[in-house]
Amino acid sequence: MSLENNPFGFDDRLLDLAREAEEECVQQFKRIDETAEYNGHKVLKAFIDNRVSESCLKGTDGYGYGDCGREALDKVFAQALGGEDALVRHTFVNGTHALSTALFGVLRSGDVMLSAIGAPYDTLEEIIGIRGEKGSGSLIDFGIKYEQAELLQDGTPDLEEIAAKCANAAVCYIQRSRGYSLRPSLTVEKIGRIADIAKNANPNIIVMVDNCYGEFVEKNEPLSVGADLIIGSLIKNPGGGIARTGGYIAGRADLVNKCADRLTCVGMGKEIGCTLGQNREMMLGFFLAPQTVANALKTAVFACRLFEKLGFETLPKSNEPRTDIISSVLLKNERNLTVFCQGIQKGSPVDSFVMPEAWDMPGYDSKVIMAAGAFTMGASIELSADAPIRPPYAAWLQGGLTYPSGKVGVMTAAHEMIKMGLI
Repeated sequence: MSLENNPFGFDDRLLDLAREAEEECVQQFKRIDETAEYNGHKVLKAFIDNRVSESCLKGTDGYGYGDCGREALDKVFAQALGGEDALVRHTFVNGTHALSTALFGVLRSGDVMLSAIGAPYDTLEEIIGIRGEKGSGSLIDFGIKYEQAELLQDGTPDLEEIAAKCANAAVCYIQRSRGYSLRPSLTVEKIGRIADIAKNANPNIIVMVDNCYGEFVEKNEPLSVGADLIIGSLIKNPGGGIARTGGYIAGRADLVNKCADRLTCVGMGKEIGCTLGQNREMMLGFFLAPQTVANALKTAVFACRLFEKLGFETLPKSNEPRTDIISSVLLKNERNLTVFCQGIQKGSPVDSFVMPEAWDMPGYDSKVIMAAGAFTMGASIELSADAPIRPPYAAWLQGGLTYPSGKVGVMTAAHEMIKMGLI
């Protein structure tokens, strides 16, 4: 610990527990640094191989014809993530928009979309049409059928059910991170196993992975183990805390082109779309992403160990391997959950004075509390915590642009709970 002057007023008990927790995380931190170095080299090689130049950092307006930066960015993402092509655009408003574009891009009337991980993340339910008003333009409204393979009792995918249901499906949809559930997040190895099963059952099936929160956590990405498309948000891992908006779709070139036709229009696809000066931020963010992800992972591991020592269960445990930047801290009741999130907010560099309260957030079926004192609104690569107000009252913690600031934010959450007599 390097808080000898204790500018945040943490009590001695918390300082001692934090010091012990950090010492107990040394081996995890070492593995995280090794992965970050590997992925950093991979990203650098992609920049060099694709001849990124100073002119690529500038933007275009109007139609965006001949935007060399846009084209180079697609190539850099594709190479670093292991795909044939990529569609990287600041015009994706969030990860859900990129996922929706991909689903509508490759599915056609009469097709079946299979979710291999049980129910998908809340914000996809209305896109699919399993929640919300009929006739709103969901996949189901367009004649696309939906099925899901339920998880086993231990929260892992049911491989036998997946194999059976993939036989007639056009898309096998895999969500890498757990969303607002307590199932284990899926490792790249496990995603590869599902992809193999899906393609053995149906060689023509498209394996699509929601890769949000997972980029650069492991040395490989899902495209290297049989996924056909991966999708994510630039205000999560691959934006490195620099990109202010945007998302990406990467994978098979023919499928990426279909998604581009959906994002813009058929016949124009990837060839249009001005970048309005966003190329530099997206390029720089992607270049920094492996190290930024490492900082977020260290923050997550430290948070889990500290709160384990304070008597709370965490998922994953602090010493378990990770495949995404998210940690769940099971806080037992609404009061603990609220104070925890308010403490994360107080330890943030922006809007530290704001008091988060639960509200009816669009796309969710229960009230959600969100703590995010971030330079970019909603950027979960920055330290943040959010949770639906429902049992098991778990806070989903993610991010941390730097490990020292992330550590203080986590300690501030614990400090607030101690002050309130909750721990």
